[in-house]
Amino acid sequence: MFLQIHFLTSYHASLLNRDDAGLAKRIVFGGVPRLRISSQCQKRHWRMWMTEQAELPSGWRTRHFFGRVLKSRLVEEGMEETLAAELIIHLAGKLLTSAGAKEAIDKENLALKQPILFGRPEADYLTALIQEAAGQGDVKAAKEYLDQRIKEGAKNFAVLLRQAGIRNPAVGFEGAMFGRFVTSDILSRVDAPVHVAHAFTTHALDTEVDFFTVVDDLAGDETGAAHANDMELGAGIFYGYVAVDVPLLVSNLTGCERSEWRQQDLEDTQQLLRLLIEAITQVTPGAKLGATAPYARAECVVLETGQAQPRSLANAFLSPVRPNAKSHPMADSAQALASYLGALEKMYGDTGERRYVSTLHTWPREQEAVVPLDEAITQAMTDIAEGRR
Repeated sequence: MFLQIHFLTSYHASLLNRDDAGLAKRIVFGGVPRLRISSQCQKRHWRMWMTEQAELPSGWRTRHFFGRVLKSRLVEEGMEETLAAELIIHLAGKLLTSAGAKEAIDKENLALKQPILFGRPEADYLTALIQEAAGQGDVKAAKEYLDQRIKEGAKNFAVLLRQAGIRNPAVGFEGAMFGRFVTSDILSRVDAPVHVAHAFTTHALDTEVDFFTVVDDLAGDETGAAHANDMELGAGIFYGYVAVDVPLLVSNLTGCERSEWRQQDLEDTQQLLRLLIEAITQVTPGAKLGATAPYARAECVVLETGQAQPRSLANAFLSPVRPNAKSHPMADSAQALASYLGALEKMYGDTGERRYVSTLHTWPREQEAVVPLDEAITQAMTDIAEGRR
C-alpha cells in the first residue's frame, strides 16, 4: 500500500533554498535550468512543524546526545558527574562499535563526530540502563553490567527496548517517517518509508540579483550606505512529490514485521500522514524569511492510494510550461499534470490507484472530482484503513 502526494505551489520573489555560494539551488531538467528545493530542506521544515503538532515522541538529530541529553539527565537525577561521563563513554563505545568504538565520541565533551538521530524513548531507556548499571556496586561491575545488557541486544536493539516496555517508536516519529542511517552493529538502522523528491519549477529558471544597502541611523552627516550586499531572488511554480510506503511506516511505528501491518492499530499512522500532508501543503521551506516573507500554500494537490509501484509525475514538466498571456500559469501546470497522467493511463492502463484532487484551478480530468483538501485527506486515510483488510 502506497500513498503518493503531488503538489504545485507558487512562490513570489524569494530565496527558498541556497547552495554553498549563497545562490538559489537549481537543476537542469529537460535541458532547461530550473529553481530547486532540496528534499533535505523540505523534510527539515516539515519535521520541525510536525514536532509541534504530533502527540508521538520526537527525537534529536545531534552530535551532543550523550553529553547534553544523557549526562544532563543522569546528573539532574543525582548521579555524580564523573561517574556519569565514564559510564556514558563505555556505553557509547559498545553502541557505536562499527563507527570506531570509543573514538566515535569525544571524551571531553561527549560529542559524536557526526549527528545521529536518537529518539526520546531511546533516551529514556539508556538513562535507565546507566542508572541500573551504577547500582551494581563499583565502576567495574557497572561496566560489566552494561556489556551484558548490550550483548543481549546485539542482534536486535529494538527488541531490547520493547522488552523494557517501550512501545512507542524508539527513534521518535521523525525516525519512523524519515529513517535513520547508522553504521553501528547494535543501534537500529531504520529505513525511511517517506520518500521525498527535490521540488523544481515547472517552467524555466528566471532569477534576479537584488542589491540592497543598510543605512546607519546614527551616522549624522555621513553619506552613503553603512553596508551593501546582494542576494539572488527567484519566483516560480514548484512541482513536489512524496511517496509513502505505508506498511513500512506502520512497522516503524509499532515495531511489527512489515508483513503484519494489517493487524496493527493505524490511528498513529493516519495521524502522522494527515500531519505530513498538511505540512507539505502549508509549511514554507524558505530562507530569508524577514526579507522576503516567502509564505505560500499549495494550489493543486493530488493524492493517490494503491498497491502499484509509485511513480512521479515530474515528466509532465520535462518540456517546461511557458508563459501565456491568455491563461493562468498555475492552471497550465495543473493541465500539464493531468495530461501526463492521462498519457500514462493510455500506455499502462488502470493500475488501480484511487485518486483525490484538491485545487484552486480547473482540473480537466472527469475521472476525479475536485474536493476540499480536508475531504481528500480523509478519503485517502479511509483507503489506507480499508487496505489492511
